[in-house]
Amino acid sequence: MEEDEIVKTGSGSDKILTLETVKDLWTKTYNTDGKPDWSHILPYYSDEIYFRDSIQEIRGINDFTAMTERLTKRSKDLKMKLVKSVKVENDFFIEWEMTISYKKYPSSVMYGASRLTINEQGKITEQRDYYDLWGDIFDNIPRFGKMYRKFMKKKFG
Repeated sequence: MEEDEIVKTGSGSDKILTLETVKDLWTKTYNTDGKPDWSHILPYYSDEIYFRDSIQEIRGINDFTAMTERLTKRSKDLKMKLVKSVKVENDFFIEWEMTISYKKYPSSVMYGASRLTINEQGKITEQRDYYDLWGDIFDNIPRFGKMYRKFMKKKFG
């Protein structure tokens, strides 16, 4: 598939997934006034969505929707900057920087990437998010972040 080729969602609607559509959807999801909002993007997901990240593995649109609602409830403010995005066959790859503010803690920047896989009906059937949860959070804790990175470099670098 070419980068600008249209992928229909298969729902009978005129919603389409292109690289530009994916970038627009993700920007709208996270760069709202404070709380993230997935309501406009959930129709692009398959009912059988398989989601995995550093914390959890989720199957099905109901559990996926519940996860998005938990994240919205926990975060005070969430912003996402898309760094790069590409489309290869039925996969979209998005590199991102997410700034999240929790209710009682300072803002943290997390650096990561997502792979979205589209099924035959044009729906997102799999999403895999890659990021270093603890490292990115610990980096924002004075003194502790430097100790953590020094430990990681010594043990694993």
